[in-house]
Amino acid sequence: MTTMTDAAPARVYQAHAKPAWRRALLTREAAIIAILVLVVVVALAAVPNFDSPLTVTYLLRDVAPILLIALPMTLIIITEEIDLSVASIVGLSSVMTGILTQAGLPFPVAAVVAVLVGTIAGAFNGFLVTVVGLPSLAVTIGTLALFRGIAVGLLGTTAITEFPEEWTDLAKANIPGTPIPVIMIPFAVLAIVFAIVLHFTPFGRSLYAIGLNKEAAAFSGIDVGRTKFLLFVFSGAVSGFAGVYFTLLYSNARGDNAMGMELQVIAAVLLGGVSIFGGRGALHGVIAGVLLIGTLGSALRLANVTSDIINVITGVLLIVSVVSSSLLAWLHSRRAAAIGKREGRRRSMPDSPAPSQ
Repeated sequence: MTTMTDAAPARVYQAHAKPAWRRALLTREAAIIAILVLVVVVALAAVPNFDSPLTVTYLLRDVAPILLIALPMTLIIITEEIDLSVASIVGLSSVMTGILTQAGLPFPVAAVVAVLVGTIAGAFNGFLVTVVGLPSLAVTIGTLALFRGIAVGLLGTTAITEFPEEWTDLAKANIPGTPIPVIMIPFAVLAIVFAIVLHFTPFGRSLYAIGLNKEAAAFSGIDVGRTKFLLFVFSGAVSGFAGVYFTLLYSNARGDNAMGMELQVIAAVLLGGVSIFGGRGALHGVIAGVLLIGTLGSALRLANVTSDIINVITGVLLIVSVVSSSLLAWLHSRRAAAIGKREGRRRSMPDSPAPSQ
């Protein structure tokens, strides 16, 4: 005799249960964009020199590595995984760029090898998560220390500061006639590619399905392991590219480059509306989240606020974003449960007797 057990209900987001205008405007992503616009307006009115083109240039230069890494990180978190090793991969890629350039390799060759090293590091993470079956949180905490240790071990306390001038100038250059750095061009290309993949392809829909219920996704024919492995490979490759840019921007290859950047990336992704529990998120919200944190930090620094206070504000924003996401999901589930109970009671009520003549 077999017994039936109740399976845990799958989490479902009713994406089309509301009118189109509400789906477009009454969202977390729209709220973050509105807050970003508000911060910019207030900073322009109240912070000296915030309206300078140089402020825009330095702001975009500083957030460019975070913007780049946030693209694959968004996809990873949507599948209910995480990659804490991205900043260490940036540091390792930076060190490889410096060592190979110092050894006499042409810079383009050194850069390609550095990106390849980042790709291999991401593949190593993906192998441990998808083949060995370890939790991504534990794996990437371990590889965070491993990759950083390798980077520091290769250079020790020394730094490499000699790079071809034409490449460092390119990393610091702006698009002619604008205060926008040239690095925004490859970022825009990658953002368009990632947005198309995530929002307009079966592969992107499979990521949301995995995040909502990986068992159901597997039964529907999605190769969950291969999909997650590819995401970690993408994360490693983009982090490697960010490491090359970071090295050129600051003309400095050190083992401790980008220390702590993983927290900035994750904070921006979660602030941009991606659910830490998987299954929800959009790239435009993430980009707005990165720009919000960068703009707020830039305005506060111009207002002579210390970096410690800026870190506290960033931490508060992260906590609020996670708590609000969980609270909204809880309220939605309570409302759905209440509606279900009312419908159940209505169906169980006997029909009223016909009035007597």
